[in-house]
Amino acid sequence: MDFIPYGRQWLDADDEQAVLSTLRSNYLTQGPQIAEFEQALCQYTGARYCVAVASGTAALHLAVAALELPEGSEGITSPNTFTASANSMVYCGIKPVFADIDEDSYNISPSEIEKKISDKTRLVTAVHFAGQPAEMAAIAAIAQRHKLKVIEDAAHAIGSNYPDGSKVGNCRYSDLTIFSFHPVKTLTTGEGGAVMTNDPVLYQKMVLLRSHGITKDPDAMSQTSGPWYYEMQALGWHYRLTDMQAALGISQLRKIEAFKTRRRELVATYNAAFSHSDLICPPREAAGTQSCFHLYVVRIAFAKLGKTRAQFMQQLAECGIGSQVHYIPVHTQPWYQKNYGCKQGDCPKAEHYYESCLSLPLYPAMTDADQTRVIAAVKKALA
Repeated sequence: MDFIPYGRQWLDADDEQAVLSTLRSNYLTQGPQIAEFEQALCQYTGARYCVAVASGTAALHLAVAALELPEGSEGITSPNTFTASANSMVYCGIKPVFADIDEDSYNISPSEIEKKISDKTRLVTAVHFAGQPAEMAAIAAIAQRHKLKVIEDAAHAIGSNYPDGSKVGNCRYSDLTIFSFHPVKTLTTGEGGAVMTNDPVLYQKMVLLRSHGITKDPDAMSQTSGPWYYEMQALGWHYRLTDMQAALGISQLRKIEAFKTRRRELVATYNAAFSHSDLICPPREAAGTQSCFHLYVVRIAFAKLGKTRAQFMQQLAECGIGSQVHYIPVHTQPWYQKNYGCKQGDCPKAEHYYESCLSLPLYPAMTDADQTRVIAAVKKALA
């Protein structure tokens, strides 16, 4: 039997042709495909500006760096996320503080954010876990009261809609929003990411920092000596996306609504199949929200079942079914415990969630037959 992973890309002839055409063009990098991809992302989300970069982590780093927050500041984020959400703060000399999750959505809780605000807090990074948007209206209101900057980590959520019907990424509720285009995400550029913003100053900073802090723009330089001349005006990084990747992203973006429809179909089928089983299906969407689900996360009482999560995952693997755990709470990672004094018990809701969570296969290329196999294997393991 073919192995069914928990996530994978969808690539077709259109994607292959887009990349091949770029390979045969004059530009493999720093060419016209970058701007075209950025403009397409702006048109799709409704944001004014976009900076395409090498990864979702690069996007987070650029977003925090562009805010130029004082070193020693604190930033609040979710423990239920990949480490990059917090690491991006550390890169910029900001102390990450973890606010516990909401028990129903698994997203960061606005009330828990309020509890963690101190006189050093300058930033909130809200993570849209599994594609379901966090409570951004409430988070934006908190940020406004306390004069905080807001970043949306939407690595899981391109294609999702807020309760007001608008697209995640429009920065209506934040200063910046980041996306990830890793192969398991909703659309892929191989590796890659993007930062969206409506602020022209932040946009110009990120464009500069994306490419070593170097500019060749005559209007931005202190002097000009000739066509070869450039200036390094900031300490930046090599975070550029290639034209080959951007071409793939443009092609993928044209299919995103079809990807979303298929993901939502698969989620509905899973929910119906597991409605009377001994597992907890993902939380229901908030009223008005339409999620482009990146993950299908269930919760299982493994101790009650009489087996460990590792044993359960092994049973699925023996049936050719992949699964994964999203996420080990960041505050329980040894590095954060050593360097910031984080400890078990700091975020009890996230820790309780972690003990029972498991991500099942979800991606548009899954066939109905694939999903039937997954459902059968899960029910067998539950029995």
